[in-house]
Amino acid sequence: MLPSSDVASPPAGLRLIAIGASAGGVEALGIVLRALPATCRAAVVVVLHLAPGRSSQLPQLYAERCQLPLREAQDKEPLQPGVVYFAPPDYHLQVESDGCFSLSQEAPVYFSRPSIDVLLETAAYAYRRAMLAIILTGASADGAAGLARVRQLGGSAWVQDPQRASCGIMPAAALKLAGADRVLDLPQMAASLALLGDGEHK
Repeated sequence: MLPSSDVASPPAGLRLIAIGASAGGVEALGIVLRALPATCRAAVVVVLHLAPGRSSQLPQLYAERCQLPLREAQDKEPLQPGVVYFAPPDYHLQVESDGCFSLSQEAPVYFSRPSIDVLLETAAYAYRRAMLAIILTGASADGAAGLARVRQLGGSAWVQDPQRASCGIMPAAALKLAGADRVLDLPQMAASLALLGDGEHK
């Protein structure tokens, strides 16, 4: 059985939290983002699968439920601590080695652009041990390969319990390929994230 606990301690030295979600993700993200404390000093980057051609209103949707500033990521923008960034629709969001975003319109991954794998794999090389990747509910295997890369390069991985997710396909695929440091339901994940800010840079 993969490790699970009521509350998981956030990794020490955390500078980046990358979250991937798909089917059922709007509701799950509402719980996760609400839990982030105003004292969180890690940058937070979110990929939510959206239909192409639709404008994203995610920063506005979550603005009243999150204590941190929220914005859509821009090309060449440097990541800032304590800010939540959303991948824009129909663009892959990458993190460069200099800590800036880059956007691309390369081929979709698992029929999705933005791709969770693309974000996690690029961020893993930039942040290594200072990164926490989170896989939430979804209906594809996007994110599994990226999570494996995160763990290979020393980062931490939390995965939503597939049996308690709205759609367990994505977290189950991530666990099968990459494993996880913690398997948590949404209340456990929220309680764990609420601890951020008390020692991320120790």
